[in-house]
Amino acid sequence: MSDTKDQVIQELIDKQAIGDVIQRYCRTLDWLDAEGQASCYWPDAEIEYGFFTGAAKDFLSVVMETERSLARRWHMLSSPLIRFHSNTAASSECYGIFGGGRLQEDGTIGGDLIGGRYLDEWEKRDHDKGPEWRISARTYIVDWKSPLRDQPGFEPDPDFPLPTFKIDGPDHPKYRKL
Repeated sequence: MSDTKDQVIQELIDKQAIGDVIQRYCRTLDWLDAEGQASCYWPDAEIEYGFFTGAAKDFLSVVMETERSLARRWHMLSSPLIRFHSNTAASSECYGIFGGGRLQEDGTIGGDLIGGRYLDEWEKRDHDKGPEWRISARTYIVDWKSPLRDQPGFEPDPDFPLPTFKIDGPDHPKYRKL
């Protein structure tokens, strides 16, 4: 009975660790944190994103260049459904929504809202600070796309009184290492 209880507790700990990587993936893209983004994948992870197929070590520069080209970006992934194959291997699936915008010729920001799903394979490997879960393979599938118009600019606007941040590099003063 104790072995089963210990196994259940370890799976909960591992699920939380995988969920943390998924949240870090979104956050590091939005704040343009290349180092944090790299920590989500094993360098030899196999990546399939329509616009890129190859190893994660090569994907990082491509995805960060894409994100830097946007005036704003916002990623959100659902809680993953996770199935463990062993103590060091798992599969997951989660849904994602991405909103991004580019500066238009007229000075406005226009872009798209995109919904899709992430099919991930995970490995727990020894790393600098001990065993760590990271993505070992990822396939991204786009399910739908819708235009985003009339996005707020970066200047104060009485019709849109909430602050908007212009995040154009990883050194934004509101960015915190978590």
